[in-house]
Amino acid sequence: MARTPDLSAEPLRDHKRAVLDAGAVREAYRRWAGVYDTVFGGVSSFGRKRAVAAVNRLPGTRVLEVGVGTGLALPRYRRDKRVVGVDLSREMLEKARERVAAESLTHVEGLVEMDAERMAFHDASFDIAVAMFTASVVPDARRLFAEMSRVVRPGGQLLFVNHFAAQDGLRWWAERSMAPLARVLGWHPDFALSDLLGADAEVVAMEPCPPGGLFTLVQVRNGQAVQALAA
Repeated sequence: MARTPDLSAEPLRDHKRAVLDAGAVREAYRRWAGVYDTVFGGVSSFGRKRAVAAVNRLPGTRVLEVGVGTGLALPRYRRDKRVVGVDLSREMLEKARERVAAESLTHVEGLVEMDAERMAFHDASFDIAVAMFTASVVPDARRLFAEMSRVVRPGGQLLFVNHFAAQDGLRWWAERSMAPLARVLGWHPDFALSDLLGADAEVVAMEPCPPGGLFTLVQVRNGQAVQALAA
């Protein structure tokens, strides 16, 4: 059953958050590109597997992967899905193109350097859009959500795998302490679900992912109310 997440439970932020911009993101992932798969590939693999498995179960063949990075998820899509990937980092995309060529991933129709907050696609170009570990990277996650909702047809699906900030405890303290390093890291350690979703988001499912529920898979139905966010 569709449900709206309780966004009122998100942690308070009385600290100053470091500002991410496109330039900071590009620079961070220029540094990460060569070692990304080694450093993050393992810990993020569970979330990627679950997200792509969810995409593969959904109707529709036109799939947009937002923040495709080095293309770690691309081999996992069913071959009847027609996948387009976008990323802001040229260096990460080069790694993705190498993967597509090496593994003959003919279902990948394009890999494009593009700002996820200002995508060049026409409205309703895709059946499904999925963002894996991307929402906490972009400068404005609500704008990302609006753009994804715009380029996906009404009734289609938006999927997000991401780390969302803890509400209390040691992890909350650690995330809060790391928040000023966002420009260096290339993502917001203290990113909250409410930073991404508005109260009118039609959440179909939320599923914790290993290791230890550190990441969450969120599936949202793209309804007319969501489409209005992009206006």
